[in-house]
Amino acid sequence: MGKIALLFAMILMPALSMAMTPEPTQQMSTPVSKELKKQLLGTPVYIQIFKEERTLELYGKIGNEFRLLDTYRICNFSGGLGPKRREGDFKSPEGFYSVRLNQLKPDSRFYRAINVGFPNQYDREHAYTGNYLMIHGDCKSIGCYAMTNAYMDEIFTYVNAALRNGQAQVNISIFPFRMTDTNMQRHRYSTYASFWRELQPGYAYFEKYHQPPTVNVASGSYVMNNSSPVIVNPEAASKSFLALSKAE
Repeated sequence: MGKIALLFAMILMPALSMAMTPEPTQQMSTPVSKELKKQLLGTPVYIQIFKEERTLELYGKIGNEFRLLDTYRICNFSGGLGPKRREGDFKSPEGFYSVRLNQLKPDSRFYRAINVGFPNQYDREHAYTGNYLMIHGDCKSIGCYAMTNAYMDEIFTYVNAALRNGQAQVNISIFPFRMTDTNMQRHRYSTYASFWRELQPGYAYFEKYHQPPTVNVASGSYVMNNSSPVIVNPEAASKSFLALSKAE
C-alpha cells in the first residue's frame, strides 16, 4: 500500500508544481546593464504595473525573451486595489491593455502621458465607464498612474521609440499585486478575488516564458490565448536584436 501511495505521489508532484504560479525569478527581477539598456532603445517593449508594490516594470525584447530594462516607483495612484468600474470612482484600472502611437501625449498638461486604452473590450462588456486613464508625469493622480517627470520621460521615450520602429502596439498588463499563489491566497476573501483569478494566468505566462501574454475577452471574461511560444534559433535572434534597436 505504501509503495502505491509513493508511486501516486511521484506522478502527481510534477503536475502540481507546473500548476503553481512561480515566484519572480532572479533573472527577471534584475535589470540589464545600463549600456545594453541604451542599445535597446527602439526594440519592442512591454509594461507591467503592480498596484500594491507601487511598481512599473519596463521590459525590452532581446532575442526570444523580454528582459527587464528598469523598475520605476509609481509616485501616485488612486482608489486602492480592484478594477475601475465607473467614471468618478477615482479608481486606477486593472487588466490587459494596449497602446498605439496615437495614444501617446507628448504635450500633456501632466508633462507626458500614455493613454492605457480604458475602457477595453472587457470593460465595455461590463459597462464600465471612464476616459483618459493615463500613465503620466507630475505625480498627481485621479484614476491614473502618476510618475515623476524624470521616470515618465524615460518610459515615454522607450514606448515612443518602439512604436515608431515598427511595434504595432505596446501591451500593458496592470495587476493589483504580483500574482503568485501566496499573494492570491492572502487576498482570497477579497470582493475582487474572482476577477483577479482571470488575471493570474497572464502573469504566470510571462513569468514562465518571458513573453507578453495574448489575452482575449470571451463571454465577459479574460481568456488566455497562448500556447508554448515558438522559439527561433537563439544565436540568430541574439545577433538580430541590435538591428531593431536603432530608432529613427
